[in-house]
Formats: sequence, C-alpha cells, structure tokens
Amino acid sequence: MQTQLAPEFQGTPDGIEAEAILRKCVHCGFCTATCPTYQLLGDELDGPRGRIYLIKQVLEGAEPTRATQLHLDRCLTCRNCESTCPSGVQYGHLVDIGRKIVDEKVPRPVGERALRWALKEGLPSPVFGPAMKVGQAVRGLLPAGLRAKVPAP
Repeated sequence: MQTQLAPEFQGTPDGIEAEAILRKCVHCGFCTATCPTYQLLGDELDGPRGRIYLIKQVLEGAEPTRATQLHLDRCLTCRNCESTCPSGVQYGHLVDIGRKIVDEKVPRPVGERALRWALKEGLPSPVFGPAMKVGQAVRGLLPAGLRAKVPAP
C-alpha cells in the first residue's frame, strides 16, 4: 500500500516502522475472517483492514477523532489476523503505534481516563488479590450489577 506520511511522522522511529508495515498490506481481507471484533460487530472499521486504513489516514495527516480512537480501542490485540495474513503484516505493532499517536491527539473523558488508570494500576497490583477476596466475602451484599462482576469464591 502506498503511503505519504505527514511531515510530523517522516523520519521518526514510529513513522518509519508504520510505513514499512503499511507497505506490506495488500488489503486482501483474509484478516477479517479471524478477527473477533469484526466477526461480532460486522463493521469494516472494527476489523484489521479498516483499522489499517484509519491509522494510515492519521499518519498521512488526517485529524483523528473519538470514533477513530473507539475503533482502535475495540481491537483485542489478539493478533489472530497476523496468522492469516499472506503478506506477513505485523498488525500488532501497527495498532500499538496508531493507538499511541491517536491517544496523544484525542483527549479521553475524565471518567474513561480514571477507569483506564485504575485498571492499569490495579490489576497488576499486589493489593488486587486481597481486594478480590474481600469483594468475594461481601458479594451477597453488593448490588446485582456489581455482584455479577465479582466471581464467587
């Protein structure tokens, strides 16, 4: 795929790597057959090929939007698409670059930033295990919506 990087990305490590990855993609569509989000949602922009187009547009100077960010966020980064790609496109690296660039340009709402911070800091924390045990101990007292999210002991 031909690309014309915007001046801000030309010569940068991310720009060079992304351009090399983009040039390998021939948009054959084999990747969509193994993409869980595309299979579930049926939206081209929620599949690898659509996300590649979105990332390409951003790298070529288009302003990303919250919609662009949402489509990139929906990728599970399972890399199933890489195993079916006949061209060997390293989609996982490309989506990491795309997410980084879009996150720098599109601010997230406060609640979303707080939730992402809590997940990033809380899940790998040594406090998570004991907190889960406390949650399981009081599971019966929790509202139904929260109770469904706490597994039984």
